[in-house]
Amino acid sequence: MPIADAVEGYLAHLSRERGYSVNTVRAYRADLASLTDFLAAADVSVADEISLELLRDWLWHQSQRGLSKSTLARRAASARGLSAWLSRNDGHMTDAAARLRAPRGERHLPRVLTGSQIDTILSSLWQRAQAGDPNELRDLAVIEMLYASAMRVSELVGLDIDDVDLSRLTVRVMGKGSKERVVPFGVPAHQALVTYLTQARPALLAAGDGRAARAVFVAPRGGRLGPRSVYELVARLLEQIPGSGPAGPHSLRHTAATHLLDGGADLRAVQEMLGHASLGTTQIYTHVSLDRLKQSYQSAHPRA
Repeated sequence: MPIADAVEGYLAHLSRERGYSVNTVRAYRADLASLTDFLAAADVSVADEISLELLRDWLWHQSQRGLSKSTLARRAASARGLSAWLSRNDGHMTDAAARLRAPRGERHLPRVLTGSQIDTILSSLWQRAQAGDPNELRDLAVIEMLYASAMRVSELVGLDIDDVDLSRLTVRVMGKGSKERVVPFGVPAHQALVTYLTQARPALLAAGDGRAARAVFVAPRGGRLGPRSVYELVARLLEQIPGSGPAGPHSLRHTAATHLLDGGADLRAVQEMLGHASLGTTQIYTHVSLDRLKQSYQSAHPRA
């Protein structure tokens, strides 16, 4: 099978059968395009000519280009996925990448806001929303929901009206891999959401052509609110907040998860709320909580 055909078949498998998101499939495509180009330069054009030695050479050349360990690890994972899929769908092929390894990616602790910083952000949004501007009311509801539910930004902007249960204070979310889960949100988020839905959303929808009629969050021109708009909103809010690290919506997800664990929430419950397939992914927030505890100890204990 030509390598180009094999890659397209594998990507179609990820999208249709595994339910991977468009962004995830795009990342796999970029990784495998790099591999395809490398193999073409080595005069390898069919899948059954791929060998472990070639794959290791590819990763080595990638490392010489200065790619980070985390990028190398992701590219190795993309190659392993392709190779495993080919071996399952072609009985004559061996899994050439089964023993392919790359340097472990650096693990960076996520940016986490303090409780007072979150209060400052939300207080300013509540004050700005008092004038009743539809966009300000929507922005308040967006930030309250992101922090209250720890949703991903893609999950938030993908919400439809039928996904929200205002009586139970829960929302049905479609996460990665098309996995559905129900997450709770609190009273302040409920108040902000109800005000937005009744006072702001109708006005925003009136500016559009009706195609976003099911969307919970609506953009100024009447379409469904997009991820980029939420990124820009959060970035503006965080640019005046002390601290380093990413300034996107994921910071609110990290913050919500850490605050839950700081408050005594069960790790398994937080895993389910975040929609993590692996408990190990959720455990990074225990490291964040431990670091915060150490910092508090160093600054507060007289014999630290």
